[in-house]
Amino acid sequence: MNKQGEILTNIHENIGTIQFSHPASNSFPSNLLERLIQNINRFSADKNVHVIVLKSDGERAFCAGASFDELMAISTLSEGKRFFMGFANLINTMRTCKKIIIGRVQGKVVGGGVGIISACDYVFATENASIKLSELSIGIGPFVIEPAVERKIGVSALSELTLDATHWGTAYWANKKGLYQKVFETTREMDESVYDLAKKLASYNPEALKKMKTVFWKNTDNWDTLLSKRAEISGKLVLSDFTKNALSKFKK
Repeated sequence: MNKQGEILTNIHENIGTIQFSHPASNSFPSNLLERLIQNINRFSADKNVHVIVLKSDGERAFCAGASFDELMAISTLSEGKRFFMGFANLINTMRTCKKIIIGRVQGKVVGGGVGIISACDYVFATENASIKLSELSIGIGPFVIEPAVERKIGVSALSELTLDATHWGTAYWANKKGLYQKVFETTREMDESVYDLAKKLASYNPEALKKMKTVFWKNTDNWDTLLSKRAEISGKLVLSDFTKNALSKFKK
């Protein structure tokens, strides 16, 4: 696996597949986030792509969120906001994408990764795909991804996941709350179902799918402004003594 991470894409039968990878549990440094955004935008505009499948490499982790090393290096308010705008921009890109996005989740999901799957339109997972929002345990909070997560699972489940910040919610818990549409025992079973749905969607009227997506994402037109404000909140919190101490302990 490339030490800097990589994005691989292909188009087959009008299905656009985007696969991301990074040696640190498929986490996202800022440059990899930007490349993911660029490829989603590219597929959004490509008439040969009718549906997008978003997946990650490997078996153990779907996504560990943002880069911990970059988080540790933040030293100014502007750096803090810019760091958290990475996932804000990604969520807004997925929200405004003209194509339905299917998430394929084969392993554990932490922090910003939960935001990614929340921004997908339909999600398949294996029973290994536990989720955790650990932000409060290090002195910040899932402010940027909160609108996307709440939209999918509601305030009650969001509160449970956020406040019990060291607890892993099982894949079946996530399925019950509406984050995952289907959960499978094996990756093979999941991949068969991902392909079956993607193939069906790719055969439907692209304009109807586009219009349907705008219905799914109604009342989110303010998210460009909202997520920017949330990034500023997190950017300030990460500079606090509490968070700096918590991050140092976590790294050790």
